[in-house]
Amino acid sequence: MINNARIIAFHLPQFHPTPENDEWWGKGFTEWTNVAKAKPLYPGHYQPHIPADLGFYDLRLPESRHAQAELAKEYGIEGFCYYHYWFGGGRRMLERPVDEILASREPDFPFCLCWANHSWNNIWQGVADRTLVEQTYPGMDDHREHFEWLLKAFTDQRYITVDGKPLFLIYSPTDIPELAEVIAYWRKLAADAGLKGLHLVGVNYRLRPDWNPLTVGLDASTLQPLPPKNGHMPVRYFSSKIKQFLSGKKSLLTVHDYEDMLDKLIRKSAPEFPDYPTVLPNWDNTPRAGERGLVFHGSTPELFRLLLHRALSLIENQEPEKRIIFIKAWNEWAEGNYLEPDQKHGHGYLEAIRDELSAFSAGKDR
Repeated sequence: MINNARIIAFHLPQFHPTPENDEWWGKGFTEWTNVAKAKPLYPGHYQPHIPADLGFYDLRLPESRHAQAELAKEYGIEGFCYYHYWFGGGRRMLERPVDEILASREPDFPFCLCWANHSWNNIWQGVADRTLVEQTYPGMDDHREHFEWLLKAFTDQRYITVDGKPLFLIYSPTDIPELAEVIAYWRKLAADAGLKGLHLVGVNYRLRPDWNPLTVGLDASTLQPLPPKNGHMPVRYFSSKIKQFLSGKKSLLTVHDYEDMLDKLIRKSAPEFPDYPTVLPNWDNTPRAGERGLVFHGSTPELFRLLLHRALSLIENQEPEKRIIFIKAWNEWAEGNYLEPDQKHGHGYLEAIRDELSAFSAGKDR
């Protein structure tokens, strides 16, 4: 029986060279390439973000995957939600870490998958004017092939379930043609395979308050807040010197105060349909986008703790299996949203999770 909140962190399985990234960005490119060369773009801008305990790891190494799992487990994180890329026709990307986790049965740490069903473009250069890989939906035969691959993960004893049903997220469900029919087909395939069912969660990342996952056959939603569009806004935090510096620059850099954004990063109250909060520890994609980037300035473990506390209040009345909170993310370093220790905050964000979970559990026990 699960008595506490279930913290699941999104995980980017990117930190290893691939032939495609070699072709597009240069030999040996990984997420670390942009992270390491990032520079501050205004006074007080925290860049570069340098990892601490885990270093500049390579996810081809079992030791790296074990170290991540042990660290997450130590601070109360139930499991990772790995981004999963299936572009249609059996084409996958960044598949090696999850393939090796499945094949080796290591590390002994729970996980689930999120189908990141979107095309890839060259946003890593700060613009999006070239498609690198197109997300396609060839038809039901491809959905069957996709499900047959997923079944290898769903039947792994470590796979995260809700009421005994594998938890599977779809990043952009409304992009899938004939979504309701696809979901019904997958549920039939799951039953035919002997599963208790599927627990399907749509990632309502566009912040559409009118969107109800139940109407399309999903079981729940989660909000991955889409950062505000570029455009300078006055922010309470900045000194006149920093404001003057930004206004004098001919760039598209957008900076918001993280504390001022808290109310925009989470629902004020639980909706009438099943929904699992997603908590964002920070955002700074300038390692990828440079002066076209977006920064949430001034994020700290203490402010993150406030956001997590609000998320816990949204799920406290749910049945234990459904007290789920997602965190975006465990390791998206080039977007500035990560829990892994860095040189500035150390274990601060992880400690906030551990402490809030402890307080939440104590409250549930009273």
